[in-house]
Amino acid sequence: MLQLPDSPPRMKTPVSVDESYKLCRQLIVKYSTTFYIGTLLVNKPKRKHIWAIYAWCRRTDELVDGPASAITTPETLALWEQQLESIFAGHPLDNFDVALVDTIQRFPIDIQPFRDMIAGQRMDLYRSRYQTFEELYLYCYRVAGTVGLMSTAVMGLDTSTNTAPWNRHQQPYIPTEEAITLGIAHQLTNILRDVGEDARRGRIYIPQEELARFNYTEQDLFKGVVDERWQALMRFQIARARQFYAKAEKGISHLSADARLPVWASLMHYSRILNVIERNDYNVFTRRAYVPQWQKLRALPVAWLRSQVL
Repeated sequence: MLQLPDSPPRMKTPVSVDESYKLCRQLIVKYSTTFYIGTLLVNKPKRKHIWAIYAWCRRTDELVDGPASAITTPETLALWEQQLESIFAGHPLDNFDVALVDTIQRFPIDIQPFRDMIAGQRMDLYRSRYQTFEELYLYCYRVAGTVGLMSTAVMGLDTSTNTAPWNRHQQPYIPTEEAITLGIAHQLTNILRDVGEDARRGRIYIPQEELARFNYTEQDLFKGVVDERWQALMRFQIARARQFYAKAEKGISHLSADARLPVWASLMHYSRILNVIERNDYNVFTRRAYVPQWQKLRALPVAWLRSQVL
């Protein structure tokens, strides 16, 4: 068994903080141009800190879903968690860590969501099925709901309602549940969009008891059968995802004013993937659901209006 050192070695020649943020930005562009464009809606002083958080999340996800995932073991993730502890102690171990150390020192970010995300990656090492939605919910919280918690600390809260004399001693509302809910809504959308891709890797994220409820089998799913049973099952899944989006909307108004537009834009973009799945007659096996760039741009005025009045 791999022996973990008592304390990870420190990096000898780290890059500068500015260079580290550039590396994080380049990583985002490499993996998700759409997400990168979305970060440009974030207030410029906060933008790079979102990049640092995303880069860590992306690299964590790559441990179990990337090209080297075949050699990832529980010991690999234990070492990754030890590196996380070093980051929060202010000791970066690689060039990407430098930016995250800087972000953590500037914002009240808690380590627990990061630990929880690693726990979610551990689940992918040994689980390819979920019996109930309650089990799936835990997975979705760990791999996506945690991102909402990480990001909220950077986005900031609206304190304007506390300026009245009778409110000055009242703490601003922290939309913790809504932040988690939005992350889960995103993950549920990813699951529905990627059913075919996940099936080719032997993974099924739709709960087993819900497959059975609609009399749809694993064999049907692996064959990509799209019939009345599958369509009814997908309508059920999409309706639930939309409920999560609706709940998440209620928390956006509690964010700082400069954070609402990017969150609204993200919510609207992801929720519209569900519309595309419907237009594709629920065929997520041979047709990938995506929202064209022009539709995302067209939605920005609506997102801006919602950020102002809702």
